[in-house]
This record gives sequence, C-alpha cells and structure tokens, in this order.
Amino acid sequence: MSEIDTEAPNVPTIASAIPEDELERLTDDIVGALKTVYDPEIPVDIYELGLIYKVDIADDRQVAVEMTLTTPNCPSAAELPGMVEGAVASVGGVSGVTVNLTFDPPWDQGRMSEEARLALNLW
Repeated sequence: MSEIDTEAPNVPTIASAIPEDELERLTDDIVGALKTVYDPEIPVDIYELGLIYKVDIADDRQVAVEMTLTTPNCPSAAELPGMVEGAVASVGGVSGVTVNLTFDPPWDQGRMSEEARLALNLW
C-alpha cells in the first residue's frame, strides 16, 4: 500500500508492490483528478482548500481517500464525497475508490495552499 502525503504531494510514504514509475503516475493523476473537484460554494478546488487529508493506494490499486468538509454542516456534504469518488475512479489504473469523511482534526484555513489563499484573497 502506498500513501500520498498531502503535506508533501507526490511522495509515497510506504513501500508499494506497484512499480515506482507507475505509482508516481497514479499519484500525479489522482491529485490532478482531485483538483477538478470544487466545493460548489467556494471557487477553489478541494485539494488546494486542504480538504483531502490522506490518499492510500493499495497494491491492488484500490484507492482510499480520507477527506473533510469546511464545516460539519456544509451544504455540499451529500455531493462532495461522490464527486471525489467519481473523479478518482476516472483515473486510469485505479480499480476502486472509497471515500471516508472525517472531522478529526477539524478543517481550518491553515490547511489551504497559498494558491487557494490568493484565489480567495485571504492574505
């Protein structure tokens, strides 16, 4: 199993049976797919917002995504996990996707990338 460290993207933290170049491609493509998903209320993708906490790629290419929402009462709570699942499932070589919501730790603006802060004018 490999894990994408969302604090240092593209750096698997656990050895994998998937060849390194294929794992790197999968990682890049999964991150790219996550960047196509936007919170309908915020004009920034969920990856740059810091809503993705962890992505695990198993040796059988099953992908588990751990994510959060900006608040537990987020109006998009019903649709965002499905959007994430669909985006990641569209990546070539992924055999299946599981999305788990968590609120531990709670999301805060400190998880946002500089790109997201700039887009939202939060400097």
